[in-house]
Amino acid sequence: MYLPQHFEETRAEELHRVIREYPLGVLVVNGPRGLDANHLPFELRPDDGERGHLLAHVARANPLWQEATDGDEALVIFRAANAYISPNWYPSKHEFHRQVPTWNYQAVHVYGRIRIRDDERFVRGVVARLTRVNEARTGSDKPWKMTDSSREYIDQMLSAIVGIEIEITQLVGKWKLSQNREERDRINAAEELRQRGEHPTSAAMLAASGNGS
Repeated sequence: MYLPQHFEETRAEELHRVIREYPLGVLVVNGPRGLDANHLPFELRPDDGERGHLLAHVARANPLWQEATDGDEALVIFRAANAYISPNWYPSKHEFHRQVPTWNYQAVHVYGRIRIRDDERFVRGVVARLTRVNEARTGSDKPWKMTDSSREYIDQMLSAIVGIEIEITQLVGKWKLSQNREERDRINAAEELRQRGEHPTSAAMLAASGNGS
């Protein structure tokens, strides 16, 4: 990932926040059939090991778990707030006419080593924790839990999936939020996003980005 210094985000707490708030990652591996990408919800375990682990699961019918070898390198990509930025939103454009469109975004690349976990206890734990966290986000007074279904049914569903564990070796974050623009341009672009109501998180991050990462 191309990473100019002024867009680099190195704070572990911020990188972890994005993973937790946007847990659907893209797992990329280079298997026997070449590059393969799978979209999976991940659980972050930051205190496991030196840099933390990512946990997930795939369908047993997915060839990934049979083609990947323990210890293979893997990349998981998480993308958070993003938005198109029009040059017309920059006050300086109307004075100097020297601006072009851009796209602002936040992204975290997690590098690590994959391990296949084909054991029921591991898979059950991952599913239970992912369910608990994401059901809480729905705001329901009665969030769904695994015990809402019969044990036989849940056991059947769990037998149809295989666990994935990624030992994290490196975290790379890119916060491209117009830090390289004049403050008036950055603030006005954030206001334009707010008025449209389409990207409230992008607007908030853009307004708060200042001149640093």
